Amino acid sequence: MAMINKDISYTLLKSIVRRANAASPSTLRFRQAQRTTFNAATTKDFPQEPRPVANPPTTTATDTSNNNDNNNNNNNNSNDKIFDFDDTKALFASVSTGKLMHSAATLNVAAMEPMVDLSLWVINSRLMDVGLFRAVVLTTIKHTAYSHFVAGADTLETGQTVRRLWESGLRGIVDYGLEHANDNESCDKATQHLARSGSTCIIRTGLGSLNYGLMLLKVSFVAVKVTAVCPVYLLRRVSDLLRWEYKNSSFKLPWKQQSLPIFAETSPFYHTLQQPAPLTADEEHDLELAYKRLQTICDKSFESNVPVVIDAEDTSIQPAIDYMTYWASFKYNKSKTPMVYGTVQAYLKDAGERLFLAKKGADKAGLPVGFKLVRGAYMSSERKLAHSLGVESPVHNTTNDTHNCYNRCAAFMLDEVCMRPGGLIVATHNLESAKLAAQKAREYGITKDSQKLEFASLYGMSEAMTFGLRNAGFGVSKYLPFGPIDQVMPYLLRRAEENKGLLSSSNLDRKLMTKELRRRMKAYFGKGMKEGENQIKP
Repeated sequence: MAMINKDISYTLLKSIVRRANAASPSTLRFRQAQRTTFNAATTKDFPQEPRPVANPPTTTATDTSNNNDNNNNNNNNSNDKIFDFDDTKALFASVSTGKLMHSAATLNVAAMEPMVDLSLWVINSRLMDVGLFRAVVLTTIKHTAYSHFVAGADTLETGQTVRRLWESGLRGIVDYGLEHANDNESCDKATQHLARSGSTCIIRTGLGSLNYGLMLLKVSFVAVKVTAVCPVYLLRRVSDLLRWEYKNSSFKLPWKQQSLPIFAETSPFYHTLQQPAPLTADEEHDLELAYKRLQTICDKSFESNVPVVIDAEDTSIQPAIDYMTYWASFKYNKSKTPMVYGTVQAYLKDAGERLFLAKKGADKAGLPVGFKLVRGAYMSSERKLAHSLGVESPVHNTTNDTHNCYNRCAAFMLDEVCMRPGGLIVATHNLESAKLAAQKAREYGITKDSQKLEFASLYGMSEAMTFGLRNAGFGVSKYLPFGPIDQVMPYLLRRAEENKGLLSSSNLDRKLMTKELRRRMKAYFGKGMKEGENQIKP
């Protein structure tokens, strides 16, 4: 254990413990009330197939934190135990005391809603226009939330983070922080950064490694946002045309290349209410440039044998993103292990059906495909737009429906990849979903070395789940956004919103980190007292 100043450390530790144990009786009653059971039926079943998708779990909760206690009990009574949260020494064995204290302090501050609300107000206020004030605020953020949730400012710092993760038994998914580009010039710059991300981090994490083979293992994926390599206006145009083609079979798209099914009958089509104009010559040229940029990123990543995972966006532009993902899949997924992964957002009502159709289309074409499964990030804006148009929201009506859809999609893909080529990234902060996927993978004998399954979560979040899965023998990666603090500020604001409140998804992490810090401090001071006693013995 790292040596620390006893007085300062003990004072800070007591503060953290008080915060973690400060839940009032009313808070505890609310926490108990939040524990709910799964609805056994989903709003949309998968189409019939030879082997049925595994049934969803019978119990869950609206988020990870609300079922932590139940999960612990279920795990302890299970014959197929995945998580062991009783042994915090083993769980956090790879985390230094300094890092553990910093993480616990950051998450506990993030749980104080007034503090987070004040911070958000300050960041969005005109006070940030004052040079000295802005410098003080950004410096504070850099040493707290930024260092906790962001891998680094550039590829050098990110490479160091990747190396530390590797030493902890984890890998990194490298994600350059730029989210949207509006013209070809900014797309070209983003492409250069993305193309360097994976290979540069690999090279820089390799310093001092035993061999180059180990370097290649440290970065599991390079994350790509198509919105950073193709102007958003063009993605909207292409999405409109793809929707119109699906609803009108006689409508042809001369620029369209080989793809997989993009839509289901239940997909939202209200974005395109009338026939869109064909792409102009300039727009077709810009689309060709977007192909080339994505190809540049893929080529550079594949030189280092690092797969690419393409992120999802909102439904207005997602069809174009899926189209480009499948285009890249046909171009690069030549072996049994996919090199290009798409993303499915389980909070959408059509997610399960689209996943089924795309996978079956790929099987028919003899194409290995990989998917990252997430819940989704645009619920509020999707519902707001649908409401303004007077149409049904594309988002599931309840949180339990989203949980069910996620777990069914994960089970379906595990059923598929256990006997066919393909891959799955279970990207979640939900303990129940992770446990169900891990149990099913264990039943099928899908191991860490199979390259068929990877668990993933955001850097700085769900640490207990991350280390628990690692200890259970699964491949686990952390999603590593990186970039200058100004550039990743929108990302940090979202993380602050997600982690605030005693019932946020970071509740389990705070609880277990505090428990481990107490254990370490007790062992440290106990050792010191014992040594002192030995010294005064005659």
